[in-house]
Amino acid sequence: MKSLVLTVLLSVSTPIWAQVTNLDNSPYNMQNSPYNMDNSPYNMRNSPYNMDNSPYNASATNGVYDNTGNRLGYEVNAPSGVTNYFDNSGNRIGYTPAKK
Repeated sequence: MKSLVLTVLLSVSTPIWAQVTNLDNSPYNMQNSPYNMDNSPYNMRNSPYNMDNSPYNASATNGVYDNTGNRLGYEVNAPSGVTNYFDNSGNRIGYTPAKK
């Protein structure tokens, strides 16, 4: 009887923490994951060796710049709708989830 009371008290007094995770914005969603080939710098569309992404291409339209005009990197839209952000070396530094 004593163990039943103790079990009931522990189950009532133990806080339960619930967390809701939006998978659409999560990096664990394969659509957003850097392990998805559409998001990888090894995909030629995302590579800094692609002339469209090169900092040496004066007519590139996908550059990302800071407030003083220095090029920080470039952005590439994946077929899934995710926008990937890469630094000038081709390292993925962020993403914006697909808009629904």
